[in-house]
Amino acid sequence: PACHIFIISPAEEFTSQSIDILSNVQSPSLGFLGTPTLSRLSNSFLNSSFLNNSFRGKTPEIVSNLVKPLIRPTTSDEQQQQQQQHEDIRKSSQYLLPSRKPSLQQIPEDQKPLVVGHEVSPYQQCSYTQGAMNGINVLCGVGILSTPYAIKQGGWLGLVILVVFALLAWYTGVLLRRCLDSKEGLQTYPDIGHAAFGTTGRIAISIILYVELYACCIEYLILESDNLSKLFPNVHLSIGGLTINSHVFFAILTTLVVMPTTWLRDLTCLSYISAGGVVASILVVICLCWIGVVDHVGFENKGTALNLPGIPIAIGLYGYCYSGHGVFPNIYSSLKNRNQFPSILFTCIGFSTILFTAAAVMGYKMFGEATESQFTLNLPENLVVSKIAVWATVANPITKITYALTITPLAMSLEELLPRSQQKYSNIILLRSALVVSTLIIALSVPFFALVMALIGSLFAMLVTYILPCACFLAILKAKATWYQTATCSFIIAVGVTCACVGTYSSLSGIVQNYAT
Repeated sequence: PACHIFIISPAEEFTSQSIDILSNVQSPSLGFLGTPTLSRLSNSFLNSSFLNNSFRGKTPEIVSNLVKPLIRPTTSDEQQQQQQQHEDIRKSSQYLLPSRKPSLQQIPEDQKPLVVGHEVSPYQQCSYTQGAMNGINVLCGVGILSTPYAIKQGGWLGLVILVVFALLAWYTGVLLRRCLDSKEGLQTYPDIGHAAFGTTGRIAISIILYVELYACCIEYLILESDNLSKLFPNVHLSIGGLTINSHVFFAILTTLVVMPTTWLRDLTCLSYISAGGVVASILVVICLCWIGVVDHVGFENKGTALNLPGIPIAIGLYGYCYSGHGVFPNIYSSLKNRNQFPSILFTCIGFSTILFTAAAVMGYKMFGEATESQFTLNLPENLVVSKIAVWATVANPITKITYALTITPLAMSLEELLPRSQQKYSNIILLRSALVVSTLIIALSVPFFALVMALIGSLFAMLVTYILPCACFLAILKAKATWYQTATCSFIIAVGVTCACVGTYSSLSGIVQNYAT
């Protein structure tokens, strides 16, 4: 088939592996789901998902469609690095990923394929359904567990924030598409940042995405520790005069379980269990409904209409639910029919909003002011369905390979800082293990699930989902933008900045207060 290929120098591949690794691992074929009218949800860059390349039985080139480097090389640099590529191919990524495809610059002129805009390349074969499932893997994550707690913080009227965030998230997702279509060769979020603000934009967006990834890994460890300690509250470990309680024990155990997955050379071997993450998210909501209706826990709590002091925390928790824009450009680039993207995006966000709202309403009506940071912690311990829900919650990040996929981009960026003589597989394992251990230390130091989530949602989600898409759109397409688009983008930026400031301050204040008490 005709290919849409862009010239990428060897140096441009350097940072590639780090940003896009989440979205270039092959997922299992999902043709059994039926026609392309099914929905699709999407999170976070970094929340943890990957695109379906739809090549059955073949391992995709993970690094062939990755983000360009933070700093673009000069022409002389490109020539030197082309020569070095022939002599030295022992880069850190090759210890852990399939080999790169040769740069188009290395192909003789008469053999170079024509660049044909918007034609389907071998890496743009995702159907509507496959794209939808990749989106669901992104958005249907741990954010749903704290939606009842968000109502507790902000009151019933706080749900308006959830709906508003959903609508704005769809609009900014469409803006990202406009940015990608504005110039040839734009495929990822940092690419958009470079097109809008040059090297500074690429570096800034990359750093934001990396830090968000790292924070999400911390959140996963807190999640696993909280829920496993609920299942086994009496577990402890005594070493000499030191006693480790269940919370710390399971945080350490989870770290030991996920650590080997970060050492893998090729994450495609894990991708076939990723669909279990979608099932686990839906199963948790079904279990919550079952406990309320069948097991007669009931929906008797009325709650408050509005709780202004808690609105900033609610903003962060709701914002976390829509932090998938870091991956949206990759989903768009992978589609066979890119014109379906707005419809897919609308279906994704609409379906996810319904799921979030259902969990929030049922959870808060069941537990009221006793609602904890994760509604699974409120479920009656004597019910079998409660255990199913908690185990599904524990299994969700693991079945989606969330931790490994989330930490790998950051790890690969750090590996490139090592001297070439030190870029050995053994050193890479040590570096990645140290990175995993560092997330454990922070998770044990700041074991406040809702506050950490609110901080991520307030700071990073507001930037990635609302502020940056509008800023990039105005920078790239301001001359073509209508007055309505300019006004809308300005309004969204103002809302995003306000929510980021208020939510971040409240989250950090809450963490400090928890330390003080």
